[in-house]
Amino acid sequence: MPIRPEHRFFYPIDWPQLSAVIRFRRAGGRCETCKRPHGRIVFHLGDGRWWDDEVGAWRDGRARVVRVTVGADDVLGHVRRTRVVLATAHRDHDTSNNAGTNLAAFCQRCHMIHDRPEHRRRRWLTLFRRKALGDLFRGPYA
Repeated sequence: MPIRPEHRFFYPIDWPQLSAVIRFRRAGGRCETCKRPHGRIVFHLGDGRWWDDEVGAWRDGRARVVRVTVGADDVLGHVRRTRVVLATAHRDHDTSNNAGTNLAAFCQRCHMIHDRPEHRRRRWLTLFRRKALGDLFRGPYA
């Protein structure tokens, strides 16, 4: 995902090169959590399980080989397709900390899971600010 223009100044000038090193040299073009390959279309079940063509087996969200059985709910009827795109993420959400141990190559699913607590915190902060501004400017008789 591209960096928003208003956030670009938080990143170093060589961010595209640093990101490429993390995603393709260190991670080998695969997500560091689930091992989904960059740029390929993968079949998945929506719960983290995905089909790995190279192994010929289903994997879970932590890259372990799992068995998918067709049961009463007909799991295989819910197969979806997704093109995998790797992004470099800051593990501690601090864009000024670009140490190799703080950067990770994540697919879009793993990146969203990793960022979920931070997104929740920012959403709460935004709603809190809106409420505070409303209380400040509404007046006592509104």
